Amino acid sequence: MTDGNGSVRWLGATEPHPARVAQQAALRCAIAGDRQGWLDLWAADCEIHDPVGPSIFDASGTGHHGPDGIAHFWDVAIAPVERFDVEVRTSYACGDSSAQEATFTTTFPDGTRADVDLVTVYRVDHTGLITSMRAYWELDQVRVTSP
Repeated sequence: MTDGNGSVRWLGATEPHPARVAQQAALRCAIAGDRQGWLDLWAADCEIHDPVGPSIFDASGTGHHGPDGIAHFWDVAIAPVERFDVEVRTSYACGDSSAQEATFTTTFPDGTRADVDLVTVYRVDHTGLITSMRAYWELDQVRVTSP
């Protein structure tokens, strides 16, 4: 899938699964800059850990919780990005979860680009709303390219 603000190259399994479908929808919304559409994908008791543990987005390492927490995450981690390009190499779905191994390339308005190799795990409730997203990546492994 492509858009003026990025693309997703999905090489992993594509069989429909509620958690995989939710992740794909979240990626589409992020690429399109659709904040409200992205927020609508989350359950009221949701949490985001991206990355897991203390980070530049979450100094305490306790994650972002509930509607206010995920809205804050959008504002600090997604909104500043001008373009997202994502390559999902593997996807495994079972139970209420889906795990993906991918590279996210984010481009900022000044042309700076960051390539992040990561694993994401999405969990959904019985209605398909996202209850948890955990991303595993290391800040010192991010490849930054200046314009």
